[in-house]
Amino acid sequence: MYPPEPLSLQIFYGISSPWAYFGARRAVEIAEQADVPVVLRPIRIIEANGGIPLRTRPDARQLYHAVELGRWSRYLDIPLNLKPKFYPCRTIEPAAQAIIAVQKAGLDALKFSFAIQRALWAEDRDIADLSVLRAIAAATVGPQGEALVVDPQPDAIIAEWHGNLAEAERLGIFGTPTYVIGEDLFWGQDRLDFVARELADRQNTEASKETA
Repeated sequence: MYPPEPLSLQIFYGISSPWAYFGARRAVEIAEQADVPVVLRPIRIIEANGGIPLRTRPDARQLYHAVELGRWSRYLDIPLNLKPKFYPCRTIEPAAQAIIAVQKAGLDALKFSFAIQRALWAEDRDIADLSVLRAIAAATVGPQGEALVVDPQPDAIIAEWHGNLAEAERLGIFGTPTYVIGEDLFWGQDRLDFVARELADRQNTEASKETA
């Protein structure tokens, strides 16, 4: 029998999702408190499971989306432009794949990812521009990370990018961010309280087994 997989918090998210931006730091704090690693799994919209691009939704839903963003921005005290200059992004693949490359290299992908999200939603920077991504990488993870911002990426990085989407489809993920513990799904940054509880429950269960 194989030993159980070590506990971790996987985050499946679109790098251009404002909700993923809102939840990014708190998710990391929750994982740190539970002493479990965070695994970033950047993905694109999961149309196979019912994901719908924002700009194709009815006007009423788009208008309410903006209302909710404003409310959450004020509530969380996280700066956000309701109409960022470079959203929708021309492409998210260079940014998402750079995050995968930085994470595989063992660098601080969490810091790099959040800086990209902030650049889009609070700083009006074009995260589809390689020069912008390289500047963000240099400022957050240094020259080694900057060198990993390339297009196209090596085959292994592209394969992981596609693999993330395939795994999201398999798990039944339809929106981002979705936080995954084992195979339990928690959709949306407003479910992070449940993420914290689940991690605590699992830690307590493991501790009970060890002392039994």
